[in-house]
Amino acid sequence: MHFKLLVVFVDDSKTDAVMSAARESGATGCTVVNNARGEGSKESKTFFGLTLTGQRDVLLMLVEEHLSRKILEQIAKVGEFDESHGSGIAIQIDVEDAVGVLRQTALLAEVVEEQL
Repeated sequence: MHFKLLVVFVDDSKTDAVMSAARESGATGCTVVNNARGEGSKESKTFFGLTLTGQRDVLLMLVEEHLSRKILEQIAKVGEFDESHGSGIAIQIDVEDAVGVLRQTALLAEVVEEQL
């Protein structure tokens, strides 16, 4: 079984909704890194040296490759990534190898077979 790593940068107010959407689309788990900060094509506004942007979360999801695009699209929809400027981005990265995913592999085998 092959996996993809989904890396999602999302406004912290949408983290729970994005995680729920990912789970409904086939993700079996998620690691959340809180209080990330980033800057897009426009510089963040500051007030006396303090940044006025909201906090971001980084979500890391190891997902089965056949489910990855569906999960990615659902994350983008729920997170409103294409509708709202600065709402977040999501990328997928090929995973060459993974350990510690034996239970997820057994669970995902049935799900993937049904979709193929």
